[in-house]
Amino acid sequence: MDALQKALDQLDQATAAVKLAVQNMATAPGAGAAGDAAHALSGGAVDPFVFQFAIFVLAIFVGYYVVWSVTPALHTPLMAVTNAISSVIVVGALLAVGISASGLAAGFGFVALVLVSVNIFGGFLVTQRMLAMYKKKEK
Repeated sequence: MDALQKALDQLDQATAAVKLAVQNMATAPGAGAAGDAAHALSGGAVDPFVFQFAIFVLAIFVGYYVVWSVTPALHTPLMAVTNAISSVIVVGALLAVGISASGLAAGFGFVALVLVSVNIFGGFLVTQRMLAMYKKKEK
């Protein structure tokens, strides 16, 4: 009888955790809510950080195989898309530098701004060089 009561208590705790995770998913969608849901559904066995880290590692592998399977003819458009993504990061970095209340956020925003600027400049140089390969040579 004692074991049955203990199992019912654990079931009640799990139900409350699932309800809390569902509420969190409704208010803050994303990987954090998914990590909380995995934590709740596993009865606390899966830490949300581990769940999010696993997603990050899988994204690294998927990105690696996607980029290396691109044919050489598609490298120029791929560089153009990379430059477009970097320009979005520039906007976020400028916002972090401009409206942040802490010096740490402004510092990270400035570092991001410098790195993305180098990335965009290098991307334009590489794209220009690759497009020059397709031009006819003048005699």
